[in-house]
Amino acid sequence: MKNIIIALLAFGSLAFTKDHSTENAEVKWLTVEEAYAQTQVNPKPILIDVYTDWCGWCKKMDKTTYANAEIVNFLNDNYYAVKFDAEQKEDVTIMGHTFKFVAEGRRGYHELAAALLNGQMSYPSTVFLTDSFHVIQPIPGYLDAKGIEPILHFFATENFQSLDWNTFQKEFKSNID
Repeated sequence: MKNIIIALLAFGSLAFTKDHSTENAEVKWLTVEEAYAQTQVNPKPILIDVYTDWCGWCKKMDKTTYANAEIVNFLNDNYYAVKFDAEQKEDVTIMGHTFKFVAEGRRGYHELAAALLNGQMSYPSTVFLTDSFHVIQPIPGYLDAKGIEPILHFFATENFQSLDWNTFQKEFKSNID
């Protein structure tokens, strides 16, 4: 994970060569339960945006990254995208297990968020899952469009199973140059 985060920081300077338009671009956000049901019919990897209502960087990511037409189109074509409030009060039942809200201090947290983030509660966090709902990688922190683009490609094409991040990053960069 440290290698991915370091590579993300180094890779952040890569510029898009494609359209940055945000006109009419919207991610088709699902609930966790809806994404699970969809994977049973048409398997795809899952991206979960773990956020809180009070998180400024989460709001910025919504207004920039998840409004970028290229990112939106790639997400909608290749993933089931889930927006998950890490402090939501509603139970979530998935694969026979019910996750609940845990009151703690002034706010608390949802057990599903804690499970997805391995107890490292950081917002925003982007979590990638396989189509069978196994966590591949949680990535904490704000990601702009140019930073998230190679990551989306890495996990959507299952390159993570055969290539290390640095090799993929070099190949990806050479393909867009």
